[in-house]
Amino acid sequence: MSKDKNMTDKQLQTTAGTRSAPVMLPLPFEEAFDYRLPVGLSVEPGSFVSVPLGSTQRIGVVWPDGEAEAKPLTKPIASDRLKDILEVLDLPPVPEVSRKFVSWAARYTMAPLGSVLRMVMGSPHNLKPDRPINGYELAGPPPDRMTSARERVIDLLSGGPVRTMPDLMETAGVSRAVVTGLVDHGTLKVIQLPEPDAANDEIDLDFVADNAPTLSASQADAVKTLCDQVKAESYCCTLLEGVTGSGKTEVYFEAIAQALRQDPTAQVLVLVPEIALTNQLLLRFEARFGTEPRAWHSDLSAKQRRAHWRAVISGRARVIVGARSALMLPYANLKLIIIDEEHDPSYKQEEQVIYHARDMAVVRANLGKCPLILVSATPSLETVINCEQGRYDHVVLPERHGGAQLPAMAAIDMRLQDMPSNRWISPELSEAIAQTFAAGEQSLLFLNRRGYAPAAICRGCGHRLQRENCSAPLVVHRYGNRLQCHHCDYSIPMPTQCPNCDKEDDIVVCGPGVERLAEEVISLFPDARVGIMASDNLRSAREAQDFVAQIERHEIDIVVGTQLVAKGHHFPMLTLVGVVDADLGLSGGDLRAAERTWQQLWQVAGRAGREERPGRVFLQTYMPEHPVMQALIKGDGPGFYASETEQRALHHMPPFGRLAAVILSGRDSMAVDQVARSLAQAIPIDKKTTVMGPAPAPYAVLRGRHRQRFLVKTEQGYNIQQYLRHWLPENRNAKGVRITVDIDPYSFL
Repeated sequence: MSKDKNMTDKQLQTTAGTRSAPVMLPLPFEEAFDYRLPVGLSVEPGSFVSVPLGSTQRIGVVWPDGEAEAKPLTKPIASDRLKDILEVLDLPPVPEVSRKFVSWAARYTMAPLGSVLRMVMGSPHNLKPDRPINGYELAGPPPDRMTSARERVIDLLSGGPVRTMPDLMETAGVSRAVVTGLVDHGTLKVIQLPEPDAANDEIDLDFVADNAPTLSASQADAVKTLCDQVKAESYCCTLLEGVTGSGKTEVYFEAIAQALRQDPTAQVLVLVPEIALTNQLLLRFEARFGTEPRAWHSDLSAKQRRAHWRAVISGRARVIVGARSALMLPYANLKLIIIDEEHDPSYKQEEQVIYHARDMAVVRANLGKCPLILVSATPSLETVINCEQGRYDHVVLPERHGGAQLPAMAAIDMRLQDMPSNRWISPELSEAIAQTFAAGEQSLLFLNRRGYAPAAICRGCGHRLQRENCSAPLVVHRYGNRLQCHHCDYSIPMPTQCPNCDKEDDIVVCGPGVERLAEEVISLFPDARVGIMASDNLRSAREAQDFVAQIERHEIDIVVGTQLVAKGHHFPMLTLVGVVDADLGLSGGDLRAAERTWQQLWQVAGRAGREERPGRVFLQTYMPEHPVMQALIKGDGPGFYASETEQRALHHMPPFGRLAAVILSGRDSMAVDQVARSLAQAIPIDKKTTVMGPAPAPYAVLRGRHRQRFLVKTEQGYNIQQYLRHWLPENRNAKGVRITVDIDPYSFL
């Protein structure tokens, strides 16, 4: 428990002389529950405590009144019926700023407070003390009866460090019985070693100063601005915008260095959208700061997550690099937050507690009174508008670092290409790849579609292969000869006959994925070394890191990749980028379709020509006249943003209006329809609000659940959460129908 003062009598409930404390549990509850505080036991706000819940025991957090949306009980619980707090865990308490953040996030996202708290606490494994580790050292004379095995153990420990049992057994080549026998004779003594990973993360500030990079004039100006904001130790939000290859990472590294210099206990958080970027950034950080920061992402083992979580709450972890969930960790002294690639849609969590990490980071920085830096070459329209309206500061790096030039952009009009139906690389792009390969340089072909083909269809009856009770198509994966749903873990072997008409060998695949595109590349360039960069092929952070290293070492000549290749990678010998289907992201009616296409294609184009060799980019498109394609070809970012701003403002769409999605889902389609009709009849009348729906979701059945959607549209600044609370039932998971709320939706599937 923290050494801070205990909860005051005002914070503790007192009933008939019985002290009690409210405890919030990491379960989908809105309110804290009162527990009796036994004599001799003291707590403070944020203390981790073990409490009984029904027939089980749970770990919760002491949550003072006012920090939870307490709901009145139908019958007050008598003090003699309160259950006791069983134990106060030996952990620092959840800091006040983290508790405020949890409460704010729960109110904004309309998620149960306990569900948000669960993201802060993580696995119960994080909270329990590690099993003690025993070490062995010499303590007395050797036994009268010596053996060669005993001699090896004694020699190993003579004048050496304390060693664990596994270390002694492996190094000395002895059995466990030999070591325990020496303990029984008094020759060895067992001592308890400190908890692993309990030391502070030390950063040598002299090394940081000596290792400072040479900055361009624009970088130096940006560094001064950001470091001044760090020195102020107050909230501000700044967009660090720079063309691809302008050295944005080196600039915000200097802001990190400033934060570490001025406060020996400061913690810094850097969010990145992908695991692959996490590991790449870890290596760059280590080269700049002389030590590796803490990582936080889904690929960590349970042991690693526990160690890093405890280092964060204790303040030992100084710099944390992680995916969106790292924002929710209980930081002891967070002094700077950086969101790299702030435009990336991966920052939006679509399940359980639905939130956008970039927007939540603004709130976390404001509550913690620390600076926030948003980093991007293609910032989101919301961020651009916030800069224009003066809410955010804006720092720009207008040119590439080291004199490199932006690549030349050209469109290939696919309407004019005479190509076989099973080919997707145009003659012009094929010739450019051949020239690049002959020059000893690297090429990148971008297609944001995983697998071998997006669909498989029976040629005889027209049946599209998909999972029963699911609207999402099954994607063909040739390498595993399987059909896979990319919305769940469902996967089946590729059938030899149609499940609808039973015809043999009549199933055909439609369209290309990256695997099929790679197959075409290999047929066109048999001497080239070809690699695929997609999440299906790179299943862990280590695999992604190794693949990136292969490209950097020029062990791959032609990279075929999905959106993973578009994010921040620096490949010195990569000079050609070909976008195979540039129009792919413009379909589907998504209000952000144009913005996402611009961002994605400009980012992937930025992989070309990042050093002294000039780069080229070819966009294969059936719509070269489209405003997005024209903006890309001309490199006209300001023109694109102005056009997109005009369209959004005209239709009062975000950021000039607000949206919320209400999704109904259940196993029984009739029950979902019934709840949808009931909600439609109960829509509150409000002149400022329009409710569209109910209508079947684009994926009307997903993971076996039938889905209906409402879309609520209102003006900017309107309290849409209050409107939804007035409309939606308090129990949003009744009659087998789940009602999910998505404030500020990004996906409309």
